[in-house]
Amino acid sequence: MPEPLHSPPTARNERSLAGLFTDLLHDTQLLVHKEMELLRWELSEKVGKVGTGIGSLLASLVILFSGLLVLLAAAVFGLATIMALWLAALIVGAVVLGIGAFFFLLAVKRLKAGSLVPSATLQQLRRDREFIKEQWR
Repeated sequence: MPEPLHSPPTARNERSLAGLFTDLLHDTQLLVHKEMELLRWELSEKVGKVGTGIGSLLASLVILFSGLLVLLAAAVFGLATIMALWLAALIVGAVVLGIGAFFFLLAVKRLKAGSLVPSATLQQLRRDREFIKEQWR
């Protein structure tokens, strides 16, 4: 038989406020603990997938780099048909170094310390802190 909606007070309903806060604290700790277990499990699963992905990425980068070296050699040999071999190698090397320097400087500019600061998140955390302070006053 289902319980009526307005059941008479039971031991659970008559508990003190301190007891209810104790239960709340215990349940909150249990929830955080379970969430941390879930996070650890999920991260370990994701790390395994990321490890496999990184291995595949590295293998593909080695193959791509090998192909680039062959293409650069072909460019040197192609230029060598109209000029001295040493000059063709010098020109191809200088062009590759110039392109590499351009991308290096671009990467350094993007990775400056100021650009890595999560300013929007920090600003939101400051607003949250102020909101909480106001609520407790």
